[in-house]
Amino acid sequence: MELAPELTGVSPTEMRSTLARFATGVVVLTVGGEHMHGMTANAFSSVSLDPPLVLCCVAHTAVMHGAITASGHFAASVLHGDQEASARWFAARDRPLGPAQFEQVDWAPGPATGAPVLAGSLAWLECELADVHEAGDHSVFFGRVLGAGRGDGRAGLVFLDGGFWQVDTSERRR
Repeated sequence: MELAPELTGVSPTEMRSTLARFATGVVVLTVGGEHMHGMTANAFSSVSLDPPLVLCCVAHTAVMHGAITASGHFAASVLHGDQEASARWFAARDRPLGPAQFEQVDWAPGPATGAPVLAGSLAWLECELADVHEAGDHSVFFGRVLGAGRGDGRAGLVFLDGGFWQVDTSERRR
């Protein structure tokens, strides 16, 4: 195997192309209330179990950036393998803003924050904004988990090499 040469500078195109090889889960981040908005994301991760913390990364230019900042809360719906249409919907730049964007999906307000939780998701978390760190052209939002739940199903939606894939955990290798 030939190793890649040491990189001294990486363009945004190279960065995107390289990280396309890293499989990630897919979530829809949502904010409820006056700043109601949804956005597909794959920059989402668990940070700590005690206290329960997660993080999501959002571009400074995204509507979601202002929504999280203004509301102080967000929810994350971990998408089921059959929810690719929802992932594409909340990634579309031409969808309506505000409550109208949620008319295309089945959802319920989260009990802790009122942020929309997508029906059929594998899991969901509701968070209050705990901290924000600026990181290049994005902000890293840390959320303290106020509530969480698991849905039915064993197939998850992942993003790899520029496309969505369904992974069924009932067929995992050991």
